[in-house]
Amino acid sequence: MYSTCFNNECFSTFDAEMEQIKKDFLEIKNAMDVFIADESNFEKLEQAGRLMCNVIGKGGKIIACGNGGSLCDASHFAQEMTGKYREDRSPLPAVAISDPSFITCVANDFGFDHIYSRYVEIIGNEGDILLVISTSGNSENVVNAAKKALEMGIHVVGLTGNNGGKLAELCDLELRAPATGYPDRAQEIHLKIVHILINYIERNLYK
Repeated sequence: MYSTCFNNECFSTFDAEMEQIKKDFLEIKNAMDVFIADESNFEKLEQAGRLMCNVIGKGGKIIACGNGGSLCDASHFAQEMTGKYREDRSPLPAVAISDPSFITCVANDFGFDHIYSRYVEIIGNEGDILLVISTSGNSENVVNAAKKALEMGIHVVGLTGNNGGKLAELCDLELRAPATGYPDRAQEIHLKIVHILINYIERNLYK
């Protein structure tokens, strides 16, 4: 039960809270510095952006999925693609697997581990891209979606964390956030990756 006391005595000292807030930002910076220091991350980002442009240019689409905060990132990606990011342009073909009626129907009938793989099976086509987002890389529903995508000839781009988990072996391209012990640090890097990919696509499809 949270405290119902709102006087100053209920809170830590001002200086202590200021230091904690600063520490939080430094943790973000340190994780980002580790990611930036690995030159291969930029190469994989360019490859992922180029792949997405090529797929869209050939009439394909990008399907995105994840759980919890990662589903929010998947939805954010699809929203920026179908709406706009920085420039006014035509909508881009992307969808996040987020329909609650579909998810609860499949979870009830077949189990939660199959909510994404069945959606991929329904709307995925050979040559499309599945963007899978998981801070652990081990979410079974996301792993099953990646397996289904590979069976169907769909490219798999993964945003992971820690050691990449099971997804590491299933991705055509994997972008991994540094291990920090906290999933929110990985999610913060994933969101930056999402924005950079969309910016790449806008720059190269709408020159």
